[in-house]
This record gives sequence, C-alpha cells and structure tokens, in this order.
Amino acid sequence: MAQPLSTAIDTAFKSNIVPDQEYLLQGSILDTSVEHLLHRLRGLCDNVDSGPEQFQDHEMCFTIRTTPTPLSLRVRRALDHTDMPWQLRYIGQPEYGDAKRPTIIRSSIDIGCSASVVEFLTELGCRMDFEYLARGYMFRKGRMKITVAKIVKTNPNKSQDSMQLISESYLVELSVLAPRGQDAIAEDMRSFAEQLRPLVNLDKVDYKRLAHGPP
Repeated sequence: MAQPLSTAIDTAFKSNIVPDQEYLLQGSILDTSVEHLLHRLRGLCDNVDSGPEQFQDHEMCFTIRTTPTPLSLRVRRALDHTDMPWQLRYIGQPEYGDAKRPTIIRSSIDIGCSASVVEFLTELGCRMDFEYLARGYMFRKGRMKITVAKIVKTNPNKSQDSMQLISESYLVELSVLAPRGQDAIAEDMRSFAEQLRPLVNLDKVDYKRLAHGPP
C-alpha cells in the first residue's frame, strides 16, 4: 500500500533525500516609496545591467486534513510564461528559534509539474483555501532572491485588469534555498537587509501572533 502524502514527505526529510530549507525575511513598502526601493536594489544586486526580472504569478493554496496537523501545499503558475511548468510546493512550519536567529527557517520542497496538478490534488482530497496573483520584480544577489510584489485578489467573474488590490503596499521578501546546516547564510541575509533600511524593514514575521493578535 502506498504511503500517505504527508508520511512520504516526512520520510523524505528525515532521510535527507530532499535537504532543502528556506531562509526567509519579509517586509512591506508603500506604493509611494517602491520606486526608491527598486532603485536601491538595482544598485545592490547582480542583474544591474539587465535590470530586474518582472513576473506575474497565480498561486493557489491547498490543505489536506492529516494527523496531527493539516498539510499545506501550494501550486504556482507563471501567467507571463505559459510554456513554463507549473510548480508544486510544500512549505513546513516556520522555525523561529531564539530571538538572536536572524531569519525564519522552514522546510521546503519544490517540484515542477503539469497543469493537471490541480485535478490531482483535488482527487487526493485537498481543498483550495485561497488564491491570489503576485505581480512585481525579482532581483538576485548571489544565492539570495529578492522579490517586490503586489498582491492581487482573484475574482473569477472579472478580468485580470479589474481585480482587487489587497493593500496600498508591496510585499518584499528576501529568501535563500540552501541545504540543511548552512545557517551562516542567515547572517549574510541580515547584512543585506540592513542595506535596505530605512526604506524597508525586513524581519522575521510571527504568523501565529498575526493570527491571534497582540496579547
């Protein structure tokens, strides 16, 4: 009998078959100030001559009920590059550690797949919780990836041009995918984030605190 999906993923991590971890810092910047941030990033990042890569992605977030906690999966497709494969992604629970840890660390698996992945997940019993569009710019600095994205609420009854903006700001993310045990990359990320102050404050985001509010 085949293993449940959650068990297979857990076994893969314990066996170091897929050793990737994502190191992550997040922040936001108002629409009125985003051009200043883009200008700063052009000067700091590797793709200075060609400029940042623009992207427009559609992301769907699914959950499947497992024991003891639900399993979350994400499906992303590039709307501006329809020839690219779809991406199925598993993201583990964030590891915050002590207050001195520079970044969030979470387990991550990325798999290229076909457009039938949505039907496949539905057949497995997954339920789509929400979906959104992310439009913006991507920069590279060594192993670090920096995205500056506008989050747009999807509406199946309207065209993309009339979809609703979530806020009057851009989501800024600094991330690195690296093998386990390479925690030194977090210090490099903190140093890079300091160069973006005071335009944007990239920090560890405590999702549980956001969900429950201040004490």
